[in-house]
Amino acid sequence: MLFPVRPPLLIRKYYNRFTWKMEGVGNFVYLTFDDGPVPKYTEYVLDTLNQFKAKATFFCIGQNVEKNPGIYQRIISEGHSTGNHTWQHLNGWLTPKHEYISDVRRTEELIAPGLFRPPYGRIRMEQAEDIMQRHRIIMWDVLSYDYHPKVSPEKCYTNVIHYTRPGSIVVFHDSEKAFPKLEPVLPKYLKFLIDQGYKFATL
Repeated sequence: MLFPVRPPLLIRKYYNRFTWKMEGVGNFVYLTFDDGPVPKYTEYVLDTLNQFKAKATFFCIGQNVEKNPGIYQRIISEGHSTGNHTWQHLNGWLTPKHEYISDVRRTEELIAPGLFRPPYGRIRMEQAEDIMQRHRIIMWDVLSYDYHPKVSPEKCYTNVIHYTRPGSIVVFHDSEKAFPKLEPVLPKYLKFLIDQGYKFATL
Protein backbone atom coordinates (compact mmCIF):
# COMPACT_ATOMS: atom_id res chain seq x y z
CA MET A 1 0.00 0.00 0.00
CA LEU A 2 1.29 3.45 -0.94
CA PHE A 3 1.44 6.10 1.80
CA PRO A 4 2.22 9.47 0.19
CA VAL A 5 4.00 11.50 2.86
CA ARG A 6 3.95 14.69 0.79
CA PRO A 7 0.63 15.80 -0.78
CA PRO A 8 0.41 15.29 -4.55
CA LEU A 9 1.24 18.37 -6.63
CA LEU A 10 -2.13 18.24 -8.38
CA ILE A 11 -3.98 18.51 -5.06
CA ARG A 12 -1.78 21.38 -3.89
CA LYS A 13 -2.39 23.23 -7.15
CA TYR A 14 -6.16 22.76 -6.97
CA TYR A 15 -6.27 23.99 -3.38
CA ASN A 16 -3.66 26.68 -3.97
CA ARG A 17 -5.26 29.13 -1.53
CA PHE A 18 -4.53 26.79 1.35
CA THR A 19 -1.21 26.84 3.21
CA TRP A 20 0.80 23.67 2.55
CA LYS A 21 4.28 24.87 3.50
CA MET A 22 5.82 28.04 4.88
CA GLU A 23 7.96 29.74 2.27
CA GLY A 24 11.00 31.93 2.85
CA VAL A 25 11.18 31.39 6.60
CA GLY A 26 14.74 30.12 6.96
CA ASN A 27 15.56 26.92 8.82
CA PHE A 28 12.23 26.64 10.67
CA VAL A 29 9.93 23.63 11.00
CA TYR A 30 6.25 23.89 11.96
CA LEU A 31 5.14 20.95 14.08
CA THR A 32 1.38 20.38 14.28
CA PHE A 33 -0.72 18.00 16.38
CA ASP A 34 -4.29 17.09 15.47
CA ASP A 35 -7.32 15.79 17.39
CA GLY A 36 -6.63 16.79 21.00
CA PRO A 37 -6.68 17.90 23.66
CA VAL A 38 -6.95 14.59 25.50
CA PRO A 39 -5.50 13.48 28.84
CA LYS A 40 -2.20 11.58 28.77
CA TYR A 41 -1.56 11.99 25.04
CA THR A 42 -1.63 15.77 24.75
CA GLU A 43 0.14 15.99 28.09
CA TYR A 44 2.90 13.70 26.80
CA VAL A 45 3.33 15.91 23.75
CA LEU A 46 3.52 19.05 25.88
CA ASP A 47 6.04 17.47 28.25
CA THR A 48 8.20 16.34 25.33
CA LEU A 49 8.04 19.72 23.59
CA ASN A 50 9.07 21.39 26.84
CA GLN A 51 11.99 19.00 27.20
CA PHE A 52 13.33 20.11 23.80
CA LYS A 53 12.20 23.75 24.12
CA ALA A 54 10.08 23.35 20.99
CA LYS A 55 6.86 25.15 20.06
CA ALA A 56 4.00 23.71 18.00
CA THR A 57 0.48 24.31 16.74
CA PHE A 58 -2.41 22.17 18.00
CA PHE A 59 -5.48 21.72 15.81
CA CYS A 60 -8.11 20.91 18.39
CA ILE A 61 -11.49 19.21 18.19
CA GLY A 62 -14.10 21.43 19.83
CA GLN A 63 -15.71 18.73 21.93
CA ASN A 64 -12.28 17.72 23.27
CA VAL A 65 -11.62 21.32 24.29
CA GLU A 66 -14.98 21.38 26.07
CA LYS A 67 -14.12 18.15 27.94
CA ASN A 68 -10.52 19.12 28.76
CA PRO A 69 -10.34 22.89 29.24
CA GLY A 70 -7.38 22.67 31.60
CA ILE A 71 -5.22 20.90 29.04
CA TYR A 72 -6.28 23.39 26.38
CA GLN A 73 -5.26 26.27 28.62
CA ARG A 74 -1.94 24.58 29.27
CA ILE A 75 -1.28 24.47 25.49
CA ILE A 76 -1.79 28.22 25.31
CA SER A 77 0.03 29.11 28.53
CA GLU A 78 3.14 27.22 27.38
CA GLY A 79 3.39 29.33 24.24
CA HIS A 80 1.89 27.07 21.60
CA SER A 81 -0.79 28.12 19.12
CA THR A 82 -4.14 26.48 18.45
CA GLY A 83 -6.49 26.05 15.52
CA ASN A 84 -9.99 24.83 14.76
CA HIS A 85 -10.36 21.16 13.72
CA THR A 86 -14.21 21.15 13.75
CA TRP A 87 -16.36 20.23 16.74
CA GLN A 88 -16.62 16.49 16.07
CA HIS A 89 -13.97 15.68 13.45
CA LEU A 90 -16.24 15.87 10.42
CA ASN A 91 -15.31 14.63 6.96
CA GLY A 92 -16.03 17.57 4.68
CA TRP A 93 -16.52 15.37 1.63
CA LEU A 94 -19.40 13.58 3.33
CA THR A 95 -21.01 16.48 5.20
CA PRO A 96 -23.49 19.04 3.81
CA LYS A 97 -22.14 22.59 3.73
CA HIS A 98 -24.56 24.03 6.29
CA GLU A 99 -23.82 21.23 8.77
CA TYR A 100 -20.05 21.54 8.30
CA ILE A 101 -20.02 25.32 8.70
CA SER A 102 -22.25 25.11 11.77
CA ASP A 103 -19.83 22.61 13.31
CA VAL A 104 -16.85 24.90 12.63
CA ARG A 105 -18.63 27.92 14.08
CA ARG A 106 -19.58 26.04 17.21
CA THR A 107 -15.88 25.37 17.73
CA GLU A 108 -15.14 29.09 17.27
CA GLU A 109 -16.89 29.67 20.59
CA LEU A 110 -13.94 27.94 22.28
CA ILE A 111 -11.10 28.48 19.78
CA ALA A 112 -10.77 31.98 18.37
CA PRO A 113 -10.95 32.20 14.56
CA GLY A 114 -7.56 32.26 12.89
CA LEU A 115 -6.35 28.82 11.86
CA PHE A 116 -8.36 25.88 10.53
CA ARG A 117 -7.42 22.39 9.41
CA PRO A 118 -10.05 20.11 7.87
CA PRO A 119 -10.14 16.63 9.42
CA TYR A 120 -8.67 14.02 7.07
CA GLY A 121 -7.66 16.97 4.84
CA ARG A 122 -11.08 16.59 3.22
CA ILE A 123 -13.02 19.73 2.44
CA ARG A 124 -15.06 20.98 -0.51
CA MET A 125 -14.42 24.39 -2.02
CA GLU A 126 -17.93 25.61 -1.17
CA GLN A 127 -17.13 24.92 2.48
CA ALA A 128 -13.64 26.38 2.21
CA GLU A 129 -14.87 29.64 0.69
CA ASP A 130 -16.98 30.30 3.77
CA ILE A 131 -14.28 29.23 6.24
CA MET A 132 -11.58 31.34 4.56
CA GLN A 133 -13.54 34.47 5.46
CA ARG A 134 -12.45 33.92 9.08
CA HIS A 135 -9.61 31.42 8.98
CA ARG A 136 -6.38 30.56 7.21
CA ILE A 137 -6.69 26.94 6.08
CA ILE A 138 -3.56 25.00 7.06
CA MET A 139 -2.74 21.71 5.38
CA TRP A 140 0.71 20.04 5.51
CA ASP A 141 3.97 19.31 3.76
CA VAL A 142 4.83 16.13 5.72
CA LEU A 143 2.35 13.53 7.02
CA SER A 144 3.82 11.16 9.60
CA TYR A 145 1.07 8.49 9.39
CA ASP A 146 1.39 8.00 13.13
CA TYR A 147 -2.34 7.17 13.20
CA HIS A 148 -2.22 4.38 10.61
CA PRO A 149 -2.20 0.77 11.89
CA LYS A 150 -0.10 -0.48 8.97
CA VAL A 151 2.70 2.04 9.51
CA SER A 152 5.34 0.96 12.04
CA PRO A 153 7.12 3.35 14.42
CA GLU A 154 10.26 2.90 12.32
CA LYS A 155 8.42 3.86 9.12
CA CYS A 156 6.78 6.80 10.85
CA TYR A 157 10.20 8.09 11.91
CA THR A 158 11.63 7.53 8.43
CA ASN A 159 8.71 9.45 6.93
CA VAL A 160 9.37 12.57 8.93
CA ILE A 161 13.17 12.69 8.81
CA HIS A 162 13.37 11.99 5.07
CA TYR A 163 10.80 14.56 3.98
CA THR A 164 11.31 17.44 6.39
CA ARG A 165 12.83 20.55 4.84
CA PRO A 166 12.93 24.24 5.79
CA GLY A 167 9.37 25.53 6.10
CA SER A 168 7.77 22.09 6.41
CA ILE A 169 4.43 21.80 8.18
CA VAL A 170 4.52 18.36 9.83
CA VAL A 171 1.46 16.46 11.06
CA PHE A 172 1.33 14.27 14.15
CA HIS A 173 -1.69 13.33 16.30
CA ASP A 174 -2.07 13.66 20.07
CA SER A 175 -4.49 10.76 20.24
CA GLU A 176 -4.78 7.26 21.66
CA LYS A 177 -4.64 5.70 18.18
CA ALA A 178 -1.39 7.45 17.29
CA PHE A 179 0.34 7.11 20.66
CA PRO A 180 2.14 3.76 20.06
CA LYS A 181 4.06 5.53 17.28
CA LEU A 182 4.09 9.05 18.67
CA GLU A 183 5.68 8.07 21.98
CA PRO A 184 8.92 6.61 20.55
CA VAL A 185 9.11 8.81 17.46
CA LEU A 186 8.53 12.34 18.78
CA PRO A 187 11.61 12.68 21.02
CA LYS A 188 13.87 11.08 18.40
CA TYR A 189 12.50 13.41 15.73
CA LEU A 190 12.92 16.52 17.88
CA LYS A 191 16.52 15.55 18.62
CA PHE A 192 17.11 14.95 14.91
CA LEU A 193 15.76 18.38 14.03
CA ILE A 194 17.89 20.12 16.63
CA ASP A 195 20.99 18.20 15.52
CA GLN A 196 20.27 19.30 11.92
CA GLY A 197 20.09 22.93 12.98
CA TYR A 198 16.34 23.39 12.64
CA LYS A 199 14.34 25.80 14.80
CA PHE A 200 10.69 25.56 15.79
CA ALA A 201 7.87 28.02 15.23
CA THR A 202 4.11 28.18 15.58
CA LEU A 203 1.74 28.99 12.75
